[in-house]
Amino acid sequence: MDKHAIDTLFAVIESRKGADPDTSYTAKLFAKGRKKIAQKVGEEAVETALAAMSETPAAVAAESADLLYHLLVLWAETGVSPDDVWAELNRRSGVSGIEEKNSRKK
Repeated sequence: MDKHAIDTLFAVIESRKGADPDTSYTAKLFAKGRKKIAQKVGEEAVETALAAMSETPAAVAAESADLLYHLLVLWAETGVSPDDVWAELNRRSGVSGIEEKNSRKK
């Protein structure tokens, strides 16, 4: 999924805030709150990892799509936008992972 597709999906997710939970799964997640949304992200991450261990690439792709969707819902719930994440990724570009982790410990 490219940046454009993620931005498009994020806009749809944002539009579901305040929608009827009986007609929108996304609205139902928002109604259940941040804790439930975070729990779903964790569940989908585990399902993605498990698929990677024993499933087909198609299954990994499907689970990854579920994970990305729930992560975007969590971003919307917490006030994070895709642009915030792109900026953080750009900031880290060219920085070693070890250096990045050490800088967050300070």
